[in-house]
Amino acid sequence: MTTTATRPATLDSPELHEVIGAIAEDARRRFDEPAERPDAALRLIRAHRLGAVRIPVADGGGGYSTRDLFELLIRLGEADPDVPHILRIHYGFVEELRRDATAYRERPWLGEVVAGKLFGGASSELGNRVGVYTYDTTLLPDGENFRLNGRKFYSTGSLYSDYLRVTANDADGGQISALIPADRAGVVHADDWDGIGQRHTGTGTTILDNVLVAPSELLPFQRVGAERRPGGAQPQLLLHAIAAGILRAVTADATALLRDRPRSYSWGNAEQSHEDPQLLQIVGELSAATFVVESSVLAAAEVLGRAIDHAHEHGTVDEDLERAASLAAARVKVGVEDIALRAAGELYGVGGASAVRSSTHLDRHWRNLRTLFSHNPTAFKARAIGDAVVNNAPLPTVGFF
Repeated sequence: MTTTATRPATLDSPELHEVIGAIAEDARRRFDEPAERPDAALRLIRAHRLGAVRIPVADGGGGYSTRDLFELLIRLGEADPDVPHILRIHYGFVEELRRDATAYRERPWLGEVVAGKLFGGASSELGNRVGVYTYDTTLLPDGENFRLNGRKFYSTGSLYSDYLRVTANDADGGQISALIPADRAGVVHADDWDGIGQRHTGTGTTILDNVLVAPSELLPFQRVGAERRPGGAQPQLLLHAIAAGILRAVTADATALLRDRPRSYSWGNAEQSHEDPQLLQIVGELSAATFVVESSVLAAAEVLGRAIDHAHEHGTVDEDLERAASLAAARVKVGVEDIALRAAGELYGVGGASAVRSSTHLDRHWRNLRTLFSHNPTAFKARAIGDAVVNNAPLPTVGFF
């Protein structure tokens, strides 16, 4: 597919179905080429303007609701879970553009999103305690401009992005951000992520070597923690939308294994595996698990949507709506993690020993799920939920909630 769209396809359109099908086919093709990145998928995302689905139709976007976005993310997660993960920061930035339209009026970025450009970020540093917002990376004056120097890690999506938002310390030790082209001289994408899953998300090192930054590219630093941020739960819930998509793929793979398996066991319950009631039970349980996880994500997306819509319409944060969204996203994580990981293991029950051959690539599901769920420790989330339920304690306002 090489067609360039003028605006994003609607959620139920043949065009979107074809795009996602092409992304899935590219992912399958790359199973035997593990070093090959999903560049073709990202070209499709750009050409079909899927980064602009949340921009209003009047502004050239797709006009998707928050729930619509999460349905799209689930479908992308089924096709290739790396792809929606790559777009995680981009979709957060789009919400910021919509919410703070006045602040960005003189900047070209909304138009760039509508044109198909993608935005990533580079914030975390390996030497820093998680949730502490100070950096070894510096942004210091150089005449009328500035120079950016440092190293970032966990810079998911930056490798594939057109623009990067980078956080740094300024000359006074305070924090500041800059939004720069991702291919500017001095920006090096090391592509050294060595995780067991989500292998092509670009979640590795971004090196900033004396990168020129113009004053017009500076942004205020958005400190997380003093108060709850509008739509702050979205990046967390997005990870579990990917998990829901992976479970769709788990069920599809189990179905294909059982339907196409030519042999059965002599001590089984049927001559053909696809007629064996015990094996059918496994697929039924996988399908049910997929339904539960997907339904949980979409229910939380509805809650999140109410918080985001309020912030867009009124320009203010409704603390009760934001708390409800954060609580819903946290409950999804704690509630679905064991279900999803168990399902990725039970998949092998319908395939026998042949299913564990590396050529099947079925291990990718568990590895990808385990990587996604490792982002924020579940025990801490569960404790925070319990404290909120029992003691009406406030949820943390850090970016992980």
